[in-house]
Amino acid sequence: MEKYAITISRQFASMGRTIAQELAEQLHIEFLDRDIVDETAKRMNATVRQISKEEEGISSKFSYRMYPLGLGVPAVKDELFKVQQSIIQDFAKKESCIIVGRCGGYCLRNEERLLKVYIYAPYDVRLKNCTKRLGMTEKEAVKTISEVDKAREVYHKRYIPGFQNATLDSDICINSGAYSAKEVATLIRKAAEAKFGVESLTE
Repeated sequence: MEKYAITISRQFASMGRTIAQELAEQLHIEFLDRDIVDETAKRMNATVRQISKEEEGISSKFSYRMYPLGLGVPAVKDELFKVQQSIIQDFAKKESCIIVGRCGGYCLRNEERLLKVYIYAPYDVRLKNCTKRLGMTEKEAVKTISEVDKAREVYHKRYIPGFQNATLDSDICINSGAYSAKEVATLIRKAAEAKFGVESLTE
């Protein structure tokens, strides 16, 4: 079967990463996340700890969700983005994969078999996920959701020419608050099968 790529962009606390993991299990393909950090460290001759710190930028355990490329000087962030874009492209050339965040859809814009997915959820659902799943206080959750939403918009506008919003930049958009993670993953799998013109991607 020809290789393909699925990219998932998501609102904070919409459970996008969990959905990506479930989708990877259903499709039996690679879900790339920390692998990108490991490879970035190798290519930039740095330690994984240094790259993780640069990605996160601040001490909060949730900061990496707000600032994917850190709070360092623009030149450093731009170089990090270029390296990670190259890594994402190299992975996609070798085999089928799922990429979460990091402007994956833009990085793989020249791939013929690409499905770009956007995961969102109502505010009250995201707030509940923050407190119940991520262990935040309600005050922390409200602040973090606001900061992450703003930071991700700035991030996408910085690296994607002409970016307007995630919905216009995606093939399908799914409200994760209306389904379980497994159900959302199944919907994405079926959408991929329809787009790529195959009866099943799991065979």
